[in-house]
This record gives sequence, C-alpha cells and structure tokens, in this order.
Amino acid sequence: MALLAGPICWLVLVLIGQPMVGPPDLLLWLKLSLLMPVLEEIVFRGGLQAYLYAKPTFAKQIHGISLANLATSVVFASMHLLSQPLLWAALVFFPSLVFGWARDRYNSVIPCIVLHALYNAGFVWLFVAFG
Repeated sequence: MALLAGPICWLVLVLIGQPMVGPPDLLLWLKLSLLMPVLEEIVFRGGLQAYLYAKPTFAKQIHGISLANLATSVVFASMHLLSQPLLWAALVFFPSLVFGWARDRYNSVIPCIVLHALYNAGFVWLFVAFG
C-alpha cells in the first residue's frame, strides 16, 4: 500500500495539468532517484524524526501517524520550497508521511530510502525537464 503514495501524487499532478516531459538526463536522474533519497532520509527520518520520536510527546499518534512524523513531514515539505513550486512542495508532504510511517513501523531508514527512491524515480522521469 505504501508504494502507492508516489503514483497517487503523480496522478494528481497530471489531473491538475502538470505537463509530462519524458525521460531526463540519465546521470541527473540517478542522482535524484538514488543519492538524494539516501541523504534526505538519513537526515530527516534517521535524524530529525528519530530525535523527535524519542520525546514522549512526539511519539503520540493520530490515526497511526506519529507527531514526530507529522512534524518531520512539515519540515521536509517546507525544505522542498527551496527548489520546487508551491504545489509540488505541498504534494511532497503526503509521500513524506508514508516514508515517516515506514520509519516508525520498521525502526529503520532502509524502507524509507526504498520508498523515497521509487517515488523520486517516477517523479523525475515524468515531470522534471533538464536543459
């Protein structure tokens, strides 16, 4: 079920009229699909979310989502405003919740990295144009 987070976001982008651009440069695609998910998940899920989750207040859950995950996802989506338009950055919030859920569920960043890499691979392939 967690694997559907990416395709659902891609579908929303298509439905609101975001043009699909086709395959990007292979080296850049690999960087954004493999390297960035590893680095971001180590920082956000392995660092920030793990730190917050260790605090009793942030370990509390609302409908299966920890407050640590919620706070980390807000920060994660906000950081994407530095490089993406508002709507794209906002849509990052939902897969981020899934990545964070995987972190809480498995107490590891490995599932987060896999989910994030799959999400980025499709997103970059479909929507990111390189000049």
